[in-house]
Amino acid sequence: MSFQSERLIIRPTLEQDAELIYQLMNSPKFIKYVGDRQLYSVEDAEKYIQDKMLPQLHSLGYSNYSLINKKNGAKIGICGLYDREGLDGIDIGFGILPVYEGLGYAFESSSRIIKAGFEELEISEIKAITNKENISSQRILFKLGFNLKGTIMLPNENGELLLYKIEK
Repeated sequence: MSFQSERLIIRPTLEQDAELIYQLMNSPKFIKYVGDRQLYSVEDAEKYIQDKMLPQLHSLGYSNYSLINKKNGAKIGICGLYDREGLDGIDIGFGILPVYEGLGYAFESSSRIIKAGFEELEISEIKAITNKENISSQRILFKLGFNLKGTIMLPNENGELLLYKIEK
């Protein structure tokens, strides 16, 4: 299932998006705030898509989505709904390539994914987690209507993360 917003085509991430995943997951902010996924090549990114993203898409019908600019077809980032280990429920996440940061794409795509989650995928609440130092993500979550619920520690992660929630 794909979605559209004013400026974006939002479609499931597939193997053909390996270059986007490789670039995004190796950007300095992604590594600092999300973590090093140890993707050292486009081939590693393709395997990551096959092993981490596609199984959830096939089992739940949603997962990670690639964000594509309607005007020029540029792949600008990702947004998705995740069934994350150590977190009870579904959470939203987003990442934008550095060249496209600050242009409203994270908010625009997240708004559309939340709407789809509530209206089309029948999810009753969506959570979000973020690094305590990631002020820009915290601002986006607040603007989206999320409420801070506390902190959480996830398996195989270093440090506490802020936990947010929004209900249908």
